[in-house]
Amino acid sequence: MHVPHTAPGCFARIVLRRAGLDPDRDVHCVVRRPGDYGMDLGQLQDSGIDAAFVGGTMAPEAVAAEHGGRVLARVGDHFRIPTVGVAVDPTHIEPGDPAVQAAVRAHRRALRVIRNDPDTTVRYIRTFLGRLTEDEARAHYETFIAPYFSPDGQADLVVGTTAIAAVAAELGLPATVTAAEFYRTAP
Repeated sequence: MHVPHTAPGCFARIVLRRAGLDPDRDVHCVVRRPGDYGMDLGQLQDSGIDAAFVGGTMAPEAVAAEHGGRVLARVGDHFRIPTVGVAVDPTHIEPGDPAVQAAVRAHRRALRVIRNDPDTTVRYIRTFLGRLTEDEARAHYETFIAPYFSPDGQADLVVGTTAIAAVAAELGLPATVTAAEFYRTAP
């Protein structure tokens, strides 16, 4: 899995804890840097490793099928966090800066494509998750993308509050920002 203080590493640790495992005591976690995990995943077949925390960008079902494993759980089964959006630190750049507003407009256009043009979105999913067939990419879209991405830019504040608390607890930090302060709530 990833380094503990990175987003995917932190999420992995939260999932392990919610499954009843202490990532520091109950399992031997091998930290990997982002990149091509092909050699590591090959060890699933030869029993070099027992399990792998695979990011969604690798199509876990396809990885499991290719390496003789099975998907035990998804992060979303144990932990949800709104992660798609544009965020700026106003101490460094004003949210109204033209460059920020251009990024927001581009982001909203992308969200409209995701919502309104499933065929284009599935085509792009296949470029990111190259191991998926057309049908698998469409199933991925219908299950994991379409229900959760919308062009309105709104985040579920209850989900956000729970996620902020979980991440802060995993990092050993106080939750000093609220979901309402971080996520956009006005149209």
